[in-house]
Amino acid sequence: MSGIVITLVIYQVLMLGIGWWASRRNADSTDFYLGGRNLGGAVAALSASASSSSAWSLLGVSGAAFAWGLPALWLIPATVLGFCINWYLVAPRLSRQSRDSGAITLTEFLAGPPGDPARRTIMRLGALIILFCFTFYIAAQFQAAGKTFASVLGVDPILAIVIGAAVVLVYVWLGGFWAASVTDSVQGLLMALSALLLPLLALAAVGGPGELIASLSTGADISWTGQSTLPAAIGFVFGLFGIGLGYPGQPHVVNRFMAIRDAAALRRGRRIAIAWALVIYTGMVTLGWCGRLLVADLGDGEQVLFVLATLLLPALAAGVMVSAILSAIMSTADSQLLVAASSVSHDWRDGRGDARGVTQARWVVFIIGLLAIALAVFFPDDIFSRVLFAWQALAAAFGPLLVVTLWRGRVAPAWRVAALSCGFALTVVLSWTVESPGDWIERLLPLLAALLLSWLGARKH
Repeated sequence: MSGIVITLVIYQVLMLGIGWWASRRNADSTDFYLGGRNLGGAVAALSASASSSSAWSLLGVSGAAFAWGLPALWLIPATVLGFCINWYLVAPRLSRQSRDSGAITLTEFLAGPPGDPARRTIMRLGALIILFCFTFYIAAQFQAAGKTFASVLGVDPILAIVIGAAVVLVYVWLGGFWAASVTDSVQGLLMALSALLLPLLALAAVGGPGELIASLSTGADISWTGQSTLPAAIGFVFGLFGIGLGYPGQPHVVNRFMAIRDAAALRRGRRIAIAWALVIYTGMVTLGWCGRLLVADLGDGEQVLFVLATLLLPALAAGVMVSAILSAIMSTADSQLLVAASSVSHDWRDGRGDARGVTQARWVVFIIGLLAIALAVFFPDDIFSRVLFAWQALAAAFGPLLVVTLWRGRVAPAWRVAALSCGFALTVVLSWTVESPGDWIERLLPLLAALLLSWLGARKH
């Protein structure tokens, strides 16, 4: 146990050191929010990947594979599809067009240049949507921190949430985008190492791939989707692929494309990011499946990674695995805190960037962090569901409008507001009122509605 504690302490000190180093690179708001648009390919790929994946990719996906069995296989192509859409279709155009427009945030890019009739409305509406969604999203990350410490170290979950949140808040407060991107790169590498090593050890422990496949292929309830009818099965698969379609609408991910240095860096980043996604999601699905054989009586499937790490590894190596979980938590929370801060201090102020705006950004980081801690402590929910709710609300609000803007040009002002509002509101309403296999209604209908409004608005501009 002492080996795990030592590893965690060293890791947290490293993250704080990066925050202090990054604080010396922030000359203005462009540095604080986008790193001076000088992000290299490897850093962009790893930071965007780690930010998009969150604790959901390690705890949620492995927990889903543990609970669902064979149907979790669909999570792999669904998520890798999202990486391909972002890096092959969105990234090249957004990098070039945002640089030409001078936009610092995704919301500012969609809002248009100064003088656009919808600019102030879009920027403020976008800021409110981001603050709402990220409070839930960041709360899920802090809740995952509580699960990590409670499971491995026996620490009180509330204390664990506060400690994990405090470290993230400090290094984002100090270093802004540079701190978030560099720490995310370190965290992304650690996540990939864990997703490669631990599933291989678990696979060996169950007797190899043949034994695992045989276990998944037996039982009365064997099914590729876990659904009893063909329409339900189709809905389940479409619902999971809706997760991948939501990648372009994630502000904390696509801002890396706005910050990337040049086309060569983008090409390097694309190869790294897609390889990273294949390793992470294949590894976590495999790990969850192995857990069904090794720890079948586990009550909470989202703890399968902790349990197998302590079961299969010596203390020091288990500490590295626990640090990987914290990496997933912190890499998403820091990026989202930064985007939330820019939404208030930059977008709400109509793009006026100055020293006062950076100071406001730091205070917003602190306040959003406190709200997320309160939500995680007093209104806990499972990580898988909470993350996907926030993910889909952001996806439907920003994704369709961004895609149409990049390919068809500026959307007419009223239609822009309608697409943003409809995508977000419809996701919230459907998530609280309608149940469907794979949540396909919640994940696809708002996207289609917002896409239609954006497309019609582009024709009228």
